[in-house]
Amino acid sequence: MKDKHCLGKMKSKILSTINIAIFSSLLSSVATSNKVHKQLKIMKVSGITSLAILILMGVAGATPFAYVTNSDSNNISVIDTATNRVTATVGVGEHPAGVTVSPDGKKVYVVNSYDDTVSIINTTTKNKVITTVKVGTYPQEIAVSPDGTKAYVTSFSNNIVSVIDTTTNKVTATVKVGNFPLGIAVSPDGKKVYVANSGGDSTNFTGTVSVIDTTTNTVAATIPTGNNSLRVAVSPDGTKAYVMNSNIYRDSTAAIYVIDISTNEVTDVVNIGDIPCGVAVSPDGKKVYVSIQYLSNSLTGAVNIIDTATNKVKATVSVGKAPSGIIVTPDGTKVYVVNCASHTVSVIDTATSRVTDTVKVGIYPARVAIGHFMDSDVTDSSITTNSTVTEDMEVGETVNLSSEEINAIELNNSNNNNSESDIDSSSKENGPSKKNSTSGVGLLGSLTCLYAGWKLRTK
Repeated sequence: MKDKHCLGKMKSKILSTINIAIFSSLLSSVATSNKVHKQLKIMKVSGITSLAILILMGVAGATPFAYVTNSDSNNISVIDTATNRVTATVGVGEHPAGVTVSPDGKKVYVVNSYDDTVSIINTTTKNKVITTVKVGTYPQEIAVSPDGTKAYVTSFSNNIVSVIDTTTNKVTATVKVGNFPLGIAVSPDGKKVYVANSGGDSTNFTGTVSVIDTTTNTVAATIPTGNNSLRVAVSPDGTKAYVMNSNIYRDSTAAIYVIDISTNEVTDVVNIGDIPCGVAVSPDGKKVYVSIQYLSNSLTGAVNIIDTATNKVKATVSVGKAPSGIIVTPDGTKVYVVNCASHTVSVIDTATSRVTDTVKVGIYPARVAIGHFMDSDVTDSSITTNSTVTEDMEVGETVNLSSEEINAIELNNSNNNNSESDIDSSSKENGPSKKNSTSGVGLLGSLTCLYAGWKLRTK
């Protein structure tokens, strides 16, 4: 039986069983419009090349591209946010997870969690992967400094952050952080990096945030942030960090912890929906968007919208199944939400807090990034048609993990006896394995999505 779920390709043949009650999501390139290219030619003929460049910059600013990692397709879907159409796909490594874009929009960085690598795509050379950088074990998320000179990658299994020099595409430093790091964000001034550490059974899943000084590449502070800290986002003005905590136990509460960056202290806690999977801040800093999944109805995901003036949830928007990655466009008019179990991306109009479009992408999408593009040297050869994906999942009742995975995650079965149900996923065989096991809470193909698959199965 072939499993179809966001755990991706678990290749181990020697399996042990462990009950898991974590359903959080742990779990590109671009093709520009021919119209822009034609517009530039016309303007050059008219002798107003300078004006053309300015207009192109305006077009790029108004219509950024969204890059979506498809964990089971091993590629990136590129969405033109002006039309909400997939204009290109780019093959990357095995089981892509985190993704980010350089400030100038010329490079896309994709974390390949099963390859322990980062694929770097040059958007100005026909969406080609120009190099691959080896990083730590089971990497998850990536962030680029505001000046574009450094990229920071969390490695879940060996508790480090790899620092990549984007000029040489070499790892120049590694920084030891907390247990099982996942989410990562860089401050607007580039001086600090914030890392969400999910914790582990040895620490009773006590989450923390490691604050890295980018000048010395050392941890300058460690902030306690409640149970199972998974994601972190920093406000555009650099005054606040928002840390997303999952409800790993039934008696815990999913919440957003608000950190005052000047003091490194938690100033508020905002209770949110059952299983949060992603967090993003609006460009004006007035709203925080959190993708969540409800235990009471796992087939329906939602986005909680938090008013940062009051730190209260002011609205909830229904989206697709098992939502995960989430981001706001630079102009603040749209929110893009990845729906792992629906194989789609929901587009929310921020003015009305309504879903205005749904975009079909690859198999089990995980994360999303937004970037600008100003070069017209991209051909249609990279454009592909996404195949239709069924939402019928074959998932049993218990998750089967290798002993290596059990050691990495350090989960205690006794802590999870109150789980609504055990979840089963047998090993998926699709050719030679490059990685025989995954790790921990990270099972990132998205345990949220797995939970949705189980619910589909039971229905």
